[in-house]
Amino acid sequence: MSSGGGQQSQALTKPTFSEVQASALVESVFGLKVCKIQPLPSYDDQNFHVCILRTKDTTDGPNEYVLKISNSESSKTPDLIEVQSHIIIFLRAAGFPTASMCRTKGDNLTSLISVDSGSEIKSYLVRLLTYLPGRPIAEIPISPQLLYEIGRVAAKLDKTLEKFHHPKLSSLHRENFIWNLKNVPLLEKYLYALGQNRNREIVEQVVQLFKDEVMTKLSHFRECINHGDLNDHNILIESSKSAFGDAVYQVSGILDFDDMSYGYYVFEVAITIMYMMIESKTPIQVGGHVLAGFESVVPLTPVERGALFLLVCSRFCQSLVLAAYSCQLYPENKEYLMITAKTGWKHLQQMFDMGQKAVEEIWFEIAKSYESGISM
Repeated sequence: MSSGGGQQSQALTKPTFSEVQASALVESVFGLKVCKIQPLPSYDDQNFHVCILRTKDTTDGPNEYVLKISNSESSKTPDLIEVQSHIIIFLRAAGFPTASMCRTKGDNLTSLISVDSGSEIKSYLVRLLTYLPGRPIAEIPISPQLLYEIGRVAAKLDKTLEKFHHPKLSSLHRENFIWNLKNVPLLEKYLYALGQNRNREIVEQVVQLFKDEVMTKLSHFRECINHGDLNDHNILIESSKSAFGDAVYQVSGILDFDDMSYGYYVFEVAITIMYMMIESKTPIQVGGHVLAGFESVVPLTPVERGALFLLVCSRFCQSLVLAAYSCQLYPENKEYLMITAKTGWKHLQQMFDMGQKAVEEIWFEIAKSYESGISM
């Protein structure tokens, strides 16, 4: 859920292609004939679910795709999008349930499309990925088993990317990227979108605590490449029956690599915990199960564990502040933008009211129970 550099002039860059125009793009750029197309929800890019018509040349390939049209600001960083695309391919080869990339007629992963809007010419990077099966986690009740699995997948993903190499990898050092957790202090210039209320007071306190207690410890965190947006709409799951006849869920798809950047292992687990709390009926407990899964692959150091509470609070603040800001820019997309806000403010206030020590006690006790084989 990125929002580019976050400046108002930059944020008004979301593509507005019609279904007819998007269908024409699929045909002209990728050489595939569309039989059905429908828009998918998105933050500041434009996505379409595309079904293609079978021809004698396409009898073997998939017939469902996602057309991704990057916003005009992101489209100015083709190196970054190229690296993200190669990471998707790399992870799929390593056994992760990521999409396959469809090549253009010119045998490229992306194509830059220029559109004359009357007042100016805007350019958009276009990609086509295979459509992944499964349901978003947001649509099902999340069990401790599934939370553990999601934590494990998040850690495995970051760990696997230690082996990823690309000549343009440095493009993932996104210094002022508003969604990178280390840039929480940048939220201060968007606080006006909240008005004056308790929510704003909590955010101001979290930002100050972040400056005092996290910024000073960054050099002690272990660096890695973060997916950065493992939310409940970017993880797909499928169910199978266990030997006892009950449903067991597996991760069947990982979506949306647009927020990838260099960060730290502890950032990934904090971001994942925060998003898994959104739909949960027992949000505080969520962190323990996700943490246990994550630490089964990458155990956190004491310094990283000590920062986890504040990092989860900080991610709530990022999501809630930037959603309020984006709603002012895109009121027509309010329903999608405010998904986190429905329960997010309540969860953040609850964490803040309970305090770090009490929340950590619950998280670490649950995580410890997995070591003895008695998950809570």
